[in-house]
Amino acid sequence: MYGDPATVRKILTELGDTWAVVGLSSNQERAAYGVAGVLQRYGKRIVPVHPKAETVHGEKGYPSLSAVPFEIDVVDVFLNSGLAGKAADEAVEIGARAVWFQLGVIDESAYERTRAAGLEMVMDRCPAIELPMLR
Repeated sequence: MYGDPATVRKILTELGDTWAVVGLSSNQERAAYGVAGVLQRYGKRIVPVHPKAETVHGEKGYPSLSAVPFEIDVVDVFLNSGLAGKAADEAVEIGARAVWFQLGVIDESAYERTRAAGLEMVMDRCPAIELPMLR
């Protein structure tokens, strides 16, 4: 329900290539670091969003979604489920086209709010797993 194949494909192929990765830092041990690298290899521009605002994979980081000075197509959320809804709400506020909650990140009310605002959304999936399967 939260990751039907048509929505996954649409987000990955049709909604734009600028992906804000919320929770991405320079910590190479974190899943966000590896997934961001895969997104780059598939032609996506990653935008690190983390309170530390670190440069990651050669891309300048920002402390929040609202601090990013250009349009974001997809907001990829690497926060625990209790914090993820706030990131989804911020994605709506900045005019993103889609929200992607990573594996294990589920917030049904955030899903309903985000979809009601007209954004596409996927929960509990990983684009680094889904991208190679599109071919």
